[in-house]
Formats: sequence, C-alpha cells, structure tokens
Amino acid sequence: MKYTTLNNIAQVGLDYFTESFEETDDINDAEVVLVRSTDMKSMEMPEKLLAIARAGIGVNNIPLDKCAEEGIVVFNTPGANSNGVKELVIAGMLLASRDIIGGVEFVRSEAGNPEVDKIVEKKKKAFAGCEIKGKKLGIIGLGAIGQQVANAAEHLGMDVYGYDPYLSIDAAWNLSRKVHHITNVNDIYRTCDYITIHVPLLDSTKGMVGKEAIDLMKKGVVVLNLARDLIVDEEAMVEALKAGKVAKYVTDFANPTIVSAPNTIITPHLGASTEESEDNCAMMAVRQVVDFIENGNIRNSVNYPSCSLGFCEAPCRIAICHKNIPNMISSFTQILGDAGLNISNFANKSRGEYAYSLLDLDSKASDEVITRLGEDEGVIKVRVVK
Repeated sequence: MKYTTLNNIAQVGLDYFTESFEETDDINDAEVVLVRSTDMKSMEMPEKLLAIARAGIGVNNIPLDKCAEEGIVVFNTPGANSNGVKELVIAGMLLASRDIIGGVEFVRSEAGNPEVDKIVEKKKKAFAGCEIKGKKLGIIGLGAIGQQVANAAEHLGMDVYGYDPYLSIDAAWNLSRKVHHITNVNDIYRTCDYITIHVPLLDSTKGMVGKEAIDLMKKGVVVLNLARDLIVDEEAMVEALKAGKVAKYVTDFANPTIVSAPNTIITPHLGASTEESEDNCAMMAVRQVVDFIENGNIRNSVNYPSCSLGFCEAPCRIAICHKNIPNMISSFTQILGDAGLNISNFANKSRGEYAYSLLDLDSKASDEVITRLGEDEGVIKVRVVK
C-alpha cells in the first residue's frame, strides 16, 4: 500500500504506518492521502484511491460527496486538537475581558520614558477590565472542543450554558454536571456575557451568527469564533462592533472584512497550531487509515458510517462501499451463497445515501466472486481486505 502527504504531517504520526505501507510523491500512485489544508476540491481522484485522512477537524477542503460517490472514505481526527483550541479560547476570553493587549501596547509606547512607572500607574485603569469568574458563558456546540471549554470554564468559576441539539451520550458523560444544557440557542444569545462557537461549517451553520442572533445578544457581549469564519456573518458583526453592541470579537480567522474592524482580537489561525495538536492529529489520522486498510474498519469518517469487525482473523474479509438501498445485504449473501461461501461474521452500517458492509468468510473468495459483487446494482467499490 502506498500513501502520500499533501501537507507536512508530523513524523511521529507517519511512524505509525506499518511495514506494509510505503510513501510516494505521486498522488496517482497512492491508495491513501494525508492532508491538512490543501484544497482538494478541484482534484481528480485516482481510481485506486481508497482513503483520505484529514489531520484535523474541518473537511471543507475535501469534496466529500464526490469521494463518497467514488467509494473513497474520508476521515478526520475529532478531539485530537481539542486541548490546543480550548486553551486559545480561554486565552481569548481573558484577553477580551482585561484588555491585556491594549495594556501591553501602551507600556511599550512609553519605552524610553524615565517616568514610565508613574505614567502606567496613572493610566492603568483604562485597561483594567473585568474578571470572568461568575460571568455567563454560552457554548454553541458541545463536541470534543466544546466539552473541554465547558469544563475548563466551569473550573474557572464561570456559569456555563451549552447548546447542542445533537449532543451524544458520550459527550454528555464528559461534561461537568454543573454545565446547563440549553435546548434553544436563542437563550444563549439573550443571556450570556461570553459566547463561543464550536460547530462545523455546514450549509445549516453558515452565517448562523448573523444580525438576528446579534440583535438578541446583551449589550457588551464578547463573541469568540475559533470554529470557521463563515459561521459568523462578519458584516453584521462589524456593524455590531462599531455600535458597541458587541464589546469584543475574538476570531482565529483574518480576512479583509474583519481585520480592520474595531474591538477585535484576531489571531493567525493558531487554534490547533501547537506541536502537541499536530502530533496528536497525525497519529490519530494514521492509526485510523491503517486500521481501515488492514482490517476494513471505519472510525471517524465524515462521509461513510462507522463500522468495525475488529482485528481481521478470518481467512477472508471483504469491504463494500455501496448505496443505502433495499435488498443490498440479501444480494451479497445470495452471491456468496451461490459460490458456496459461508459468512462467519458480518457488519453493515448506513449513513444517509451511503452504506458500508464488512463480511468475514470461512474461505477465500475467487476473483470471479469479487467481480460479481462489484457488478451488483448499488455497489460502489469492493475491496478484499484479506
């Protein structure tokens, strides 16, 4: 199996590739692609490509639907960079509440002044700000990052409110019991002193924090966006900053609209740019694709369902990417039964229009059987794992 990297991927992650993998510089020769920020949307996907692993969370640089149609499983690494982003969110709240940046710049502006100590004592109140302890923090999105922000903020003495209509059981278990689960996002907008956003960029979330949402917010609110810039309608945000409705806007995304706006703290996309986060993402990405290639298992895919039969010990395991339509399973079993092949273990999961099946057999399947499976209506790609 050959893999290629479209961006720099931490070596500590690449070291997790087993001896059955080798690196290639030619994407057309690769079964696996590792990527971070390279835009793949206009790329032609090689026919032999089986998987793309994004060493990070956002996958808006990858054509997910096109990959699903071609049986290419796309992975990401949820949670691997969550601590780095969490720490930047906490730092953003502190910077916004105390005007630390303004204070540092003021002191530097007095460099060379022999009376600097007296000057800063006289004018320091302009940068004093407030404490975050006791303030209401609203978190929109309680995934891996939102959970960590919620728990850290609660430990800092904040009154934490979380909104996530798709809150998983695992996420709920990971949250502090003191975090208030809100079922209407408007309650976050109306009541919170600080609002931080941690949702993926989807059609449903693009521009979700717009004029209507901002109008509901308290005067003097601090808004933090370390998710994706397009989730916030930044033209509406600029107007709110100019009017004083929003006291501070903290964002990790610099662009012409926001970079010159008043009362902003803009970092150069630093959220997951720590050595630890990059290492964690690389390790998680490689482990997932190795398990997929060697065992057929899918974990943390964004275009196919999670599906696993564990370590492959059967004489033959077949992985099938197919459409989520009726009678697919019975068709597979019919083809295998006609060939005298017994299924010893089986897993099938679906996700929207697409589904994935793993079949362990008691004996090897012939090339003819694999061809018949691939020709079955609704089948996208068939692969013999072992």
